[in-house]
Amino acid sequence: MLLRFGTDGIRGVANSELTPEIALVVGRAAARHLGDAGFLVGSDTRISGPVLKGALSAGLAAEARLVVDVGVVPTPGLAWLAARRTMPGVMVSASHNPFADNGIKLISSSGTKIPDATERAIELEIDRLVGSTVAGEPVGKIVDGRGAVAEYAEHLAVAAVIPPGSRLHVVCDCGNGAASSVAPKVFGGLGLEVEFVGATPDGVNINAGCGATRPDFVGGEVVRRRADLGIAFDGDADRMIAVDHTGGVVDGDALLALFAFDLQARGLLDNDAIVVTVMSNLGLRRALAAHGIGVVETPVGDRFVADALQRDGLVLGGEQSGHIVFRRDETTGDGILTGLKLVELVCRLGRPLAELAGEALTRVPQTLRNVVVADPGRLDDAPAVWQEVAFVERELGDSGRVLLRRSGTESAVRVMVEADSADAVDRAVRRIVAVVERELGSA
Repeated sequence: MLLRFGTDGIRGVANSELTPEIALVVGRAAARHLGDAGFLVGSDTRISGPVLKGALSAGLAAEARLVVDVGVVPTPGLAWLAARRTMPGVMVSASHNPFADNGIKLISSSGTKIPDATERAIELEIDRLVGSTVAGEPVGKIVDGRGAVAEYAEHLAVAAVIPPGSRLHVVCDCGNGAASSVAPKVFGGLGLEVEFVGATPDGVNINAGCGATRPDFVGGEVVRRRADLGIAFDGDADRMIAVDHTGGVVDGDALLALFAFDLQARGLLDNDAIVVTVMSNLGLRRALAAHGIGVVETPVGDRFVADALQRDGLVLGGEQSGHIVFRRDETTGDGILTGLKLVELVCRLGRPLAELAGEALTRVPQTLRNVVVADPGRLDDAPAVWQEVAFVERELGDSGRVLLRRSGTESAVRVMVEADSADAVDRAVRRIVAVVERELGSA
């Protein structure tokens, strides 16, 4: 078994790295460690989804488990259903990746991502099961549960309260992914002018030039249609990026600032703190501090954010990439919910998103470079790389910072530098990237 759990489940090229045979074994291993009765399974709109979901379901049923196939569903929708029904879930999705990739995300019966220790146990189980067979075991059932997605849509429909008489023109980009089957129903009931793009999935156009990783697409549509704002989801709709009426991007950091200040003003920001990841811009931290709002920092990954929210009794957290967790509403990041909350906030305050976001924080110049390398696993034991990082950190002093980490989803090293000077950021990134490529092998 070559695939292992990364930042967000198992991921690889469908039918090549992530094969039906592997999916079947993952299903069997998950059944042995996550639940004694039933499982919910879902997928996004990738062409490989039905094949992998079918194999995965077969593995679960081979271990005498009931399998409820809810069809195409956002990952947060499956998590919400898992918590509501107290059943673990398995999502077949590669999130923001191109259509050729796919993945498997495991969700606990509490609606949360499973802990590291459980992932390791399942990996060991997978290794033991490869090539084995099930003999003499009772067979479980696979049943159609597609109606459950309507329950999730109904839950979202009451998550935003739009003030009477509100007038807002919104463009919603579904990324040709899982949001395509839910967002039109939910946003269409707000009584606002909402137009949808990227909502005609064909199995291969998911995330293709659209969605949360390409906010320029929805930005162009907002400008062309003279809308007030736009929102874009990734393939499994667990994150959202917004744009204002000029097409300017409003990322997860800006959204966190807006939501934090609004919750604080209404007395709803428990313990006057929020959760962010190590990737959050220094400008966000400064803006929060100016409002007396504390910060709890976690590694990258919305499951770490969710864990910290639960542990510290906080209600808001998220990532720069657009994973935002509202703990009062759900257990994980939900792009559609975030979009609803943003539309409600803009309507309630009666001001353009561009003004609100511009006042929320002053962003510090930041560059994130994904360096594709031959062997990212050697990063921890590459002294020349860390010597260069230490030198750059000394040069930047208190006005900036450097973050290096292996990607959890790609064969790459992520290099992030931020500082008050854009020129200093550019020089630092070029120097560190050159050493990373030299030491780890440019792919």
